[in-house]
Amino acid sequence: MRRFPDPDPGNPDHRSPTSYLLWLAAYQRNALFAGALYGIVHVVAQALVPAAVGKAIDTGIIARDQRALLLWGGAVVVLGVVQATAGILRDRAALTTRLGASYRTAQHIARQAARLGAALPKRVAKGEIVNAGVVDIGRLGDALAETARGSGAIVAIAVVAAILLHTSWQLGLVVLLGVPLMVGVVSLLLRPLHRRQQRLREQQAELTGRAVDIVSGLRVLRGIGGEEVFADRYRADSQRVRAAGVAVARVEALLDGAKVLLPGLLTTVVVWLGAHYVATGRMGAGQLVAFYGYAVFLVDPLRRLTNAAGRLTQGHVAARRITAFLALRPEFAPSAVAPAPYQGPAPLTDPASGLTVAPGRFTAVACASPADAATLAARLGRYTDSAVTLGDTPLADLPPDEIRRRILVADNDDRLFAGPLREELRGRGSDAEVGGRGRGAEPGGRGSDTGPGGRGRGAEVGGRANDAGRGRRGRDAEVGGRGSDAEVGGRGCGVGLVGRGSDAALERAVDAACARDIVEALPDGLDDLVEESGRNFSGGQQQRLRLVRALMADPEVLILIEPTSAVDAHTEARIAHGVGELRAGRTTLVFTTSPVVLDRADHVVYVQGAKAVAQGSHGDLLTDVRYRSVVAREETE
Repeated sequence: MRRFPDPDPGNPDHRSPTSYLLWLAAYQRNALFAGALYGIVHVVAQALVPAAVGKAIDTGIIARDQRALLLWGGAVVVLGVVQATAGILRDRAALTTRLGASYRTAQHIARQAARLGAALPKRVAKGEIVNAGVVDIGRLGDALAETARGSGAIVAIAVVAAILLHTSWQLGLVVLLGVPLMVGVVSLLLRPLHRRQQRLREQQAELTGRAVDIVSGLRVLRGIGGEEVFADRYRADSQRVRAAGVAVARVEALLDGAKVLLPGLLTTVVVWLGAHYVATGRMGAGQLVAFYGYAVFLVDPLRRLTNAAGRLTQGHVAARRITAFLALRPEFAPSAVAPAPYQGPAPLTDPASGLTVAPGRFTAVACASPADAATLAARLGRYTDSAVTLGDTPLADLPPDEIRRRILVADNDDRLFAGPLREELRGRGSDAEVGGRGRGAEPGGRGSDTGPGGRGRGAEVGGRANDAGRGRRGRDAEVGGRGSDAEVGGRGCGVGLVGRGSDAALERAVDAACARDIVEALPDGLDDLVEESGRNFSGGQQQRLRLVRALMADPEVLILIEPTSAVDAHTEARIAHGVGELRAGRTTLVFTTSPVVLDRADHVVYVQGAKAVAQGSHGDLLTDVRYRSVVAREETE
C-alpha cells in the first residue's frame, strides 16, 4: 500500500498552471497510466456487450442454435466480469492519483508558507491559504483522477465508431461527425465557465479571509461594539460571492443540460437510422438491438468526456492560484556563507536604531509606538533584511537555522497547537522547536508547523491570539479568583531552568511564567489536551502558556514582545521576577511599556521614531518626560 504524503515531493514546475499540471501528471505517471489502461479495458468490455447480445440474438435465438446462444451468453458474462474488475482497478488507480496530487500539492503549499515566513501575511491573504489548502488541492486531484475515465471515454467512442463503420458506414459516419460536434458545443461553454469560476474563486478567498479576521478578533470586536459593522461587511461580501456562484451555476446548468440533450439527440438519430435499415432489410434484428445498445452506451462516455473537460477546467483554475502562490519569493535570500565558529554569548546590535542588547542581561525596550517594537523585533530576529550583527557577525551571513537556534522572538500572535499540553510546552522533535516565530523557518518540528523556535504563521495564518493585542495594555485579566488569568496570590514563581526539555525544567518554566494555576485547574494537568488554537484557554492564559513555551526553548537570545499585556499588575510583577531569575546569565530582551517589568530590567532603552534616544535604569529614565509620558500613561503636552 502506498503511503502519503510522499517523503520527497520534488521540485514543482510553477511557470504556468499547465506546466504544473503536467509536472503533477509526470510524478503520478504510473498511477495515471494504470488508471487509463484499466479505464480503457473497462469501457471496451462494456462497448462489446451490445455486439455480443446482438450475436446471441441473430445466431442463437433467431437461428435457434442453442450452442451459439450459450457461447455468446457466456461472452456477455465474461465481459461483465472483466468490466467490473477493470472498473474497480481503475477507481483504485484514480484514487491513488487524486490523493497523490492533493498531498503533494499540500506539502508544497506548507513548505512555501514556511519558506516565506514573515513575508507570508504581507503577501497573501489568510483566506487564500485556507482555500488553496482545502479547495484547490482537491480540485487538482480530481482533475488528474478524471483522466482515467476521460481516456476510457475517448477509446470507447473510437471502438463503437469502428464497429458501426464496419457494420454500416452511414451510421459510423453519423457517430464520427456527431461526437466532435457535441464536443465543440460543450467547449463553447467551457470558456465562460472558466472565467466565472476564476472570479468566484477570488471572491471566496476574500470572504474566507474576512471570516478568519472576524473569528480571531471576535472578543475585541465585542469589546468595542464593532460586531454589527463587520457583520454588515461580511453580509455584503457573502452576497457578492452568492452572485458569483449563481453566475457559475448558470453556465454549469447549461453544461449539464448539454450533457443530456446532445448525447440523447445522437442516440435518437442512430436508433432511427438503424430501424430504417431493419425495415428495408439492410440489417437484422440482432444488429438493431446491438445498434440501440451502442447508442445508449454512447451517452455514458460522452457524459464522462464532458465531465472530464469540466474537471480539467476547475483544475486549471486551482492550478493558477497555486502556481501564483508557489512563485512568491522571500524578502531576502538566505546566506550561503558558512557560519563562524561559536564564540559564546555576544551582543546583538542594530546599527539602524542604535540599539545594543548586552549578552547575559535582562534588557527592556520601551517604544513610543507599538509599530517600532514590531519593526525592531523583526530586524533583531532576521525576519526582515537588516544590518543587525551578533557579535562581529552580521545576521545576513548566518544560515536561517543558526539564527533560529540562537535567537527566538515570541509575541502575542503566536499560536498554541492542538495536542497534549506537556508536549506543546516542552516542544516536539528538539529542545528549540517550541514557541516563538517560525518566520522563514524550514518545515519540520511540530508537524511542519514551525521550524526551530518557529512561529506558527507558516501553518496557521490568523490574527492576534490574545485579547489585548500587541503593544496595548488593555488587559482582559480577571483580577482575583482561583483559576483566573490573574489569580492574585498564587504560588510563587520558580527559578533556575536546569535540564532543558526535562519535566523538572518544564515545572520551573511554568512557575516562572506564573502559569501554575492554569495547570492545576485542568483535569489532567500538563497531560490535558489543548484544543485547536488553544481556544479552551482565555487570552491571558494563552499568553502565559506561550511564555512557558518560549522559556522552555532556552535560546541564547530570547526576545519577548509585550509578554504580560493580558495579566494584572501583581501577576505581571511575579512574571518579571520569575523570568529574570530563570534567565539569569542568558540574554533576554523584552519590548514593553509596563512600569513593573521595566523596573525589574537590568537595563532599559527608550525608542522613539525607531531610534534609541535614551537608556539607563527605569528610575533614571523617569526623569525624561518623553519616557515618563509613555510608561506612566501621561498625556504628552
